[in-house]
Amino acid sequence: MERFFLYDDVEDTKTRFVSFTGRSLRYDLAIVQSTKFYGKVLVLDMQSSRFAIIGPDDLEEPGYLEYVFNKTEEEAEDLREYLMELLS
Repeated sequence: MERFFLYDDVEDTKTRFVSFTGRSLRYDLAIVQSTKFYGKVLVLDMQSSRFAIIGPDDLEEPGYLEYVFNKTEEEAEDLREYLMELLS
């Protein structure tokens, strides 16, 4: 089978593993920094197997974290507070 690659790059990335408790949940995250994300980070929620490329602008978008990580408003707020500290 012939493949048409848009790109096939290898890059060194910086990955941070963090675990913390919020008001109602424990969060186990992997946060990947890469030049591919144009200043944003790849956030992987290892408990729910969900991920998103997130920047400060995404954190201000109402309902975004709730949607991509399938969290309640309160659960997403705990995550938002942590990510705002991380990205500032």
